[in-house]
Amino acid sequence: MTHAYIVDALRTPTGRRKGGLAHVHAIDLGAAVLKPLVERNNIPAEDYDDVIFGCVDTIGSQAGNIARTSWLAAGLAMNVPGTTVDRQCGSSQQAVHFAAQAIMSGTQDVIAVGGVQTMTQIPISSAMLAGQPLGFSTPFAESKLWEARFGDAPVNQFYAAQRIADHWGISRADMEVFALESHRRALAAAAEGRFDREIVAIEGLTFDETPRESSLAKMAELEPVDPTYPSITAAVSSSVCDASAAMLIVSERALKKYNLTPRARIHHVSVLGDDPIWHLRAPIPATIAALKKANLTLDDIDLVEINEAFASVVMAWLKETGYSHEKTNVNGGAIALGHPLGATGVRLMTGLLHELERTGGRYGLQTMCEGGGLANVTIIERL
Repeated sequence: MTHAYIVDALRTPTGRRKGGLAHVHAIDLGAAVLKPLVERNNIPAEDYDDVIFGCVDTIGSQAGNIARTSWLAAGLAMNVPGTTVDRQCGSSQQAVHFAAQAIMSGTQDVIAVGGVQTMTQIPISSAMLAGQPLGFSTPFAESKLWEARFGDAPVNQFYAAQRIADHWGISRADMEVFALESHRRALAAAAEGRFDREIVAIEGLTFDETPRESSLAKMAELEPVDPTYPSITAAVSSSVCDASAAMLIVSERALKKYNLTPRARIHHVSVLGDDPIWHLRAPIPATIAALKKANLTLDDIDLVEINEAFASVVMAWLKETGYSHEKTNVNGGAIALGHPLGATGVRLMTGLLHELERTGGRYGLQTMCEGGGLANVTIIERL
């Protein structure tokens, strides 16, 4: 079987909501990672087979196939196509999977993948609510068949986060300790320069704006995001932010043709569905299934990146798998570094690759919860 290789990976800083990247058009935010990706590597732009980008809430500045428009706005070759993926929070991780599958099949050789999200300009769930003037309160509520199967249970991330916390016996105080550690790790990593190699500056911003100094006392003062979900506050939830990220994935044939040095091999890709009402729980069964397919165990995995959509998601995963928190989200997670929806998958993988290189690890596993009760799993092998 033909292997798929990661040659390069980069990202913008995460700009806090209404922060340093708030005014940047989504297309320009996407172009900000595609242009340097091409310039840094010895492949003519016209030789790229495709551009695959993740993006959620594709309305306004994010509409119109932002993979294609970002590539063109970067001044790159017009012959190169592009497509935009929406697998909710796993969109850019799925973009990686689609690219790897195309290369493994032998049908393509050079693909730019990534994701972009401007959560300041296009607030989360904008696409979910866009149909209200047309008579659709949510994408689900007016469906007779959906109601027949799932009733009127809320398809709601806060509901799922609270339900997970309750089921696994995770208290608000437990989650606040976890969240504080996420910020501590991110701030320490930034101070040590661990992010320097992966970040490309944009609009003068050279560092992540989202990590912050906090305390358990400050977190305890916060009101829940909704009184119905008493344990879920902004402190234990992922940070809203603006960002983009990109990777170059190629075949062995392209490595030889363009004299490229691979940094990692994509060892495994999979995705699994779970109950859409429990929808943040899916990384647990998805991880178990992926390891079985890959003929690996968690003992083989040197580092894990699991998206901190909410503290309870990661804490439940740690409880169920028994994996070490010390090797999970070692430089902080989305609570500190932000969750730019469509870009998060490649942002996480970019960090995972760089940290494997820094520490000399071999295998890294990445997973994340996604709307609809889904979870992607990617295992990469550092070369």
